[in-house]
Amino acid sequence: MSSKRRIAALVCAAATLMVSAGCQKLRARDHLNKGVQAYKNARYPEAIEHFKQAIALDPTFPTARLYLATAYMVQYIPGAESPENLQFAENAHQEFLRVLEQDPKNEVAIASIASLYFNQKKFDEAAEWYNKLIEVNPNNKEAYYTLGVIAWTKAFQDNAEARAKLGMRPEDPGPLKDKKVRDQLRQKNLEMIEAGMKHLEKALELDPQYDDAMAYMNLLYRQRADLQETEQAYKRDWDTADNWVQKTLETKKQKTGGALGGVP
Repeated sequence: MSSKRRIAALVCAAATLMVSAGCQKLRARDHLNKGVQAYKNARYPEAIEHFKQAIALDPTFPTARLYLATAYMVQYIPGAESPENLQFAENAHQEFLRVLEQDPKNEVAIASIASLYFNQKKFDEAAEWYNKLIEVNPNNKEAYYTLGVIAWTKAFQDNAEARAKLGMRPEDPGPLKDKKVRDQLRQKNLEMIEAGMKHLEKALELDPQYDDAMAYMNLLYRQRADLQETEQAYKRDWDTADNWVQKTLETKKQKTGGALGGVP
């Protein structure tokens, strides 16, 4: 074969491959669109199959991968321990990680992994991923807020157990009446509580009307109050918590035009 014929053959082969690749991308797009329609109508198994087909046709199709992960995640029910339910969470987690392999700063994937861990009550892992989310987007108020919620949740669990062992009811005034127990909890949780406060402060800096963050500021001050060394310090934190309750109620009232919602 002459050199001209060889060149012509190569050009034809390349053109065929380009056309084939273009067709595959079009078919992938078609499956994505069908999957999105099924997803919007809550037909998740059907949507998942379309997203899988889109990825098979175009493995570098990040939107299809993201939808696939999300379709798994929306079927996960927090707290349900059935193997099928746990598999939804695992599938979602793995697909979000694959999204991050292609796009390490994909904010939706990072936030979704953080949310999955939070809903599974894996609070240390959730905090790690919310911190990653902040690295990608330092202005993500929900990340700071959720870190505050995690701090309160962990501190509250320990505090409730301590009160129960000491025979203190939830409504009994503090601080914790046993110094040894109080010192142990201070060493374990005080730094975490105050870090949680700082995260909520950042969330409120980003959104001064963030009433959920205000509500958890109240709760964290009450947790810190129980760890204080004196009744005076306890009262200062308790009064500050009451002020945050008032701010929360006033903000909710402003947002709803007078109809007040509950405070967590």
